[in-house]
Amino acid sequence: MAAASFPAFAPAAKAFELAEESKLTVAFTGDMPGSGWQDGKLIGYDGEIMQKIADKLGLKIQPALMEWSGTIASVEAGRVDVMLGTMGWTEKRTKIMTLSEPIHYFKNGIMQSTKTNWDKLSDLEGKKVGTITGFSFVPELKKINGLELSLYDTSDAAVRDLIAGRIEAVIGDPPVVSYAIKQNPDWNMQFLAFADQNAEFPLLTGLGQVVYGINKKNDDLRQKMDAIIAEMWKSCEMKAIGARYGLSADVWYTPSGDNFRAGVDRPTDYKLPSCAAGG
Repeated sequence: MAAASFPAFAPAAKAFELAEESKLTVAFTGDMPGSGWQDGKLIGYDGEIMQKIADKLGLKIQPALMEWSGTIASVEAGRVDVMLGTMGWTEKRTKIMTLSEPIHYFKNGIMQSTKTNWDKLSDLEGKKVGTITGFSFVPELKKINGLELSLYDTSDAAVRDLIAGRIEAVIGDPPVVSYAIKQNPDWNMQFLAFADQNAEFPLLTGLGQVVYGINKKNDDLRQKMDAIIAEMWKSCEMKAIGARYGLSADVWYTPSGDNFRAGVDRPTDYKLPSCAAGG
């Protein structure tokens, strides 16, 4: 039915070098509000957008639920075609995957008790902090003076240790931890974005872009995906989808600061997409 509904994309879909013919094999972590699987479809912010892309390309989603540490390696090896899960753009990742247009922006921050109000890198000095194995900013966390870092395979495991008092803070995906806090007010936790603007810690304190990672042999697939994403930005559909998952503030859809992709994996005159306030 999907192929019949979007005939213009059907011939192109057959040309992609997919892990499984006529299917888009998607690696995801299942951390909401980013991704999940329900009634045979991807859900969550990242997932819902990917489901729409697959439908328009005439491809059936083949789900591949896994821990974060396995997602990028699976794309690089060709075991899956694309990965998602609030993945931030980094120059390093452009070397091993082809990365989509952003689907939203974010600021990293600190998940912590409501008894504290930490919003600076210096607040983490000498603290026990948890994050997820494979996250791009791990090397930056290790540079913070006296910080005792614990690595976890899942966000759930890190948050459990935070609630139990075994660690004092979690640096995780902002949408994931914000959503978890909203769903569990009895935790008495809060998320505060970093107030720092520190060039030595660009991944922790800069504006991030959430993207999809695609196997390099399928850059043509990435281009087709980007065309659909561009239309969703123009119509502000990104923001309409985000509102269903608690991502309604303009900060998620407004780029600011340095355009670090220009001249790296995009042309030098590249402009980041945005959705105007009130759109």
